[in-house]
Amino acid sequence: MSKLQDVKLNVEKGKTKLVAGLVQEALDEGNAPKDILQAMVESMGVVGDKFSSGEIFVPEMLIAAKAMAKGVDVLRPLLAGEGTVSLGTCIIGTVAGDLHDIGKNLVSMMIESAGFDVVDIGVDVPAQKFVDAIKENENVKVVACSALLTTTMPALKEAVATIKGSGLEGFKVIVGGAPITAEFAAEIGADGFAPDAGSAAVKAKELAQA
Repeated sequence: MSKLQDVKLNVEKGKTKLVAGLVQEALDEGNAPKDILQAMVESMGVVGDKFSSGEIFVPEMLIAAKAMAKGVDVLRPLLAGEGTVSLGTCIIGTVAGDLHDIGKNLVSMMIESAGFDVVDIGVDVPAQKFVDAIKENENVKVVACSALLTTTMPALKEAVATIKGSGLEGFKVIVGGAPITAEFAAEIGADGFAPDAGSAAVKAKELAQA
């Protein structure tokens, strides 16, 4: 088995203590940093699918994300050295009335590892705070809003409307969370929807480069 496969497998299993060493071994074997990162992103995609189908639960997903973060730490200086241009800034937060942060933290980690500078504005975020964060940060390409409760779906709708109505431009709005569907995302005017953390990173990249 190649070291790349080893990395993938151990990220998937959430082997936090092993991943950094395996990433280093994969580098020593001659794999390019971006290929190793891609392998880890693919692993998290598998983890996301397993989570969506109910094979695994939030704790396993978080452990896998932590394992990936350990690997990303090894790669970060090398990726910077490769002249990887940041894809821009991503503002992320959970909407007003919603205190869930596990999903948001996971998405934040995935989006950061995809090449964004992430500004996490926390939970229970009023709509206007998203707008303020866009104004305060440079090169904002993606604004990610999360709602994990059916009762906070109206707050998500308000957040998207406020961001879109702010007159600010140059970025796309992506939404997600347990009760959110692609239909609801389209209905409230979001530019994108992601059912899980792995696809959020892919979608954010897609929107930023569109």
